[in-house]
Amino acid sequence: MFVTKQITQILTSEGFDVVATAENGEDGYEKYKELHPNVDLVTMDITMPKMDGVTSLQKIIEFDKDARVVMISALGKQDLVKQSLMIGAKNYIVKPLDRKKVLERISSAITPD
Repeated sequence: MFVTKQITQILTSEGFDVVATAENGEDGYEKYKELHPNVDLVTMDITMPKMDGVTSLQKIIEFDKDARVVMISALGKQDLVKQSLMIGAKNYIVKPLDRKKVLERISSAITPD
Protein backbone atom coordinates (compact mmCIF):
# COMPACT_ATOMS: atom_id res chain seq x y z
CA MET A 1 0.00 0.00 0.00
CA PHE A 2 3.04 2.30 0.29
CA VAL A 3 3.14 2.86 -3.48
CA THR A 4 -0.62 3.53 -3.51
CA LYS A 5 -0.18 6.21 -0.85
CA GLN A 6 2.77 7.72 -2.72
CA ILE A 7 0.89 7.90 -6.03
CA THR A 8 -2.20 9.30 -4.29
CA GLN A 9 -0.13 12.00 -2.58
CA ILE A 10 1.64 12.99 -5.80
CA LEU A 11 -1.59 13.16 -7.81
CA THR A 12 -3.69 14.98 -5.21
CA SER A 13 -0.93 17.55 -4.64
CA GLU A 14 -1.18 18.34 -8.37
CA GLY A 15 -4.96 18.77 -8.29
CA PHE A 16 -6.02 15.32 -9.50
CA ASP A 17 -8.94 13.56 -7.82
CA VAL A 18 -8.23 9.99 -6.77
CA VAL A 19 -11.67 8.35 -6.90
CA ALA A 20 -10.69 4.85 -5.80
CA THR A 21 -7.85 2.62 -4.71
CA ALA A 22 -7.74 -1.17 -4.81
CA GLU A 23 -6.08 -3.85 -2.69
CA ASN A 24 -5.51 -6.24 -5.59
CA GLY A 25 -5.97 -6.68 -9.32
CA GLU A 26 -9.40 -8.25 -9.05
CA ASP A 27 -10.66 -5.39 -6.88
CA GLY A 28 -9.12 -2.89 -9.30
CA TYR A 29 -10.92 -4.42 -12.27
CA GLU A 30 -14.25 -4.48 -10.41
CA LYS A 31 -13.85 -0.85 -9.32
CA TYR A 32 -13.01 0.18 -12.89
CA LYS A 33 -16.22 -1.43 -14.18
CA GLU A 34 -18.22 0.18 -11.37
CA LEU A 35 -16.81 3.69 -11.95
CA HIS A 36 -16.66 3.57 -15.78
CA PRO A 37 -16.97 5.92 -17.68
CA ASN A 38 -15.96 8.37 -14.92
CA VAL A 39 -12.32 7.24 -14.81
CA ASP A 40 -9.66 9.23 -16.65
CA LEU A 41 -6.68 7.12 -15.63
CA VAL A 42 -5.71 3.96 -13.78
CA THR A 43 -2.32 3.42 -12.16
CA MET A 44 -1.67 -0.22 -11.37
CA ASP A 45 1.21 -2.23 -9.99
CA ILE A 46 2.26 -5.16 -12.14
CA THR A 47 2.75 -7.34 -9.06
CA MET A 48 -0.44 -7.62 -6.98
CA PRO A 49 -2.16 -10.33 -4.97
CA LYS A 50 -5.25 -12.27 -6.08
CA MET A 51 -5.01 -11.12 -9.72
CA ASP A 52 -1.75 -9.70 -11.08
CA GLY A 53 -1.64 -6.33 -12.81
CA VAL A 54 -1.13 -7.74 -16.30
CA THR A 55 -4.26 -9.91 -16.03
CA SER A 56 -6.23 -7.02 -14.54
CA LEU A 57 -5.02 -4.73 -17.35
CA GLN A 58 -6.12 -7.29 -19.93
CA LYS A 59 -9.61 -7.47 -18.39
CA ILE A 60 -9.88 -3.67 -18.21
CA ILE A 61 -8.84 -3.32 -21.89
CA GLU A 62 -11.32 -6.05 -22.92
CA PHE A 63 -14.04 -4.12 -21.06
CA ASP A 64 -12.94 -0.68 -22.35
CA LYS A 65 -10.46 -0.55 -25.22
CA ASP A 66 -9.95 3.19 -24.59
CA ALA A 67 -8.92 2.78 -20.94
CA ARG A 68 -5.84 4.77 -19.97
CA VAL A 69 -3.68 2.62 -17.72
CA VAL A 70 -0.18 3.33 -16.45
CA MET A 71 1.61 0.31 -15.01
CA ILE A 72 3.97 0.49 -12.04
CA SER A 73 6.88 -1.93 -11.95
CA ALA A 74 9.98 -2.79 -10.00
CA LEU A 75 13.29 -2.92 -11.82
CA GLY A 76 13.83 -6.27 -13.48
CA LYS A 77 10.25 -6.69 -14.70
CA GLN A 78 10.90 -5.40 -18.23
CA ASP A 79 9.26 -8.44 -19.82
CA LEU A 80 6.01 -7.74 -17.97
CA VAL A 81 6.23 -4.03 -18.81
CA LYS A 82 6.58 -4.88 -22.52
CA GLN A 83 3.67 -7.31 -22.29
CA SER A 84 1.55 -4.62 -20.59
CA LEU A 85 2.34 -2.08 -23.30
CA MET A 86 1.42 -4.62 -25.98
CA ILE A 87 -1.90 -5.29 -24.24
CA GLY A 88 -2.76 -1.60 -24.12
CA ALA A 89 -1.11 0.19 -21.19
CA LYS A 90 -0.38 3.80 -22.14
CA ASN A 91 2.86 4.06 -20.16
CA TYR A 92 4.75 2.69 -17.16
CA ILE A 93 6.54 3.94 -14.05
CA VAL A 94 9.52 2.18 -12.47
CA LYS A 95 9.89 1.96 -8.69
CA PRO A 96 11.19 3.62 -6.63
CA LEU A 97 8.85 6.42 -7.62
CA ASP A 98 10.29 9.74 -8.72
CA ARG A 99 7.74 12.57 -8.51
CA LYS A 100 8.86 14.26 -11.74
CA LYS A 101 8.84 11.01 -13.73
CA VAL A 102 5.46 10.02 -12.30
CA LEU A 103 3.93 13.32 -13.41
CA GLU A 104 5.56 13.10 -16.86
CA ARG A 105 4.28 9.56 -17.43
CA ILE A 106 0.79 10.39 -16.14
CA SER A 107 0.64 13.50 -18.32
CA SER A 108 1.61 11.57 -21.44
CA ALA A 109 -1.02 8.92 -20.69
CA ILE A 110 -3.90 11.36 -20.28
CA THR A 111 -3.00 13.55 -23.25
CA PRO A 112 -5.33 12.66 -26.14
CA ASP A 113 -3.70 10.54 -28.84
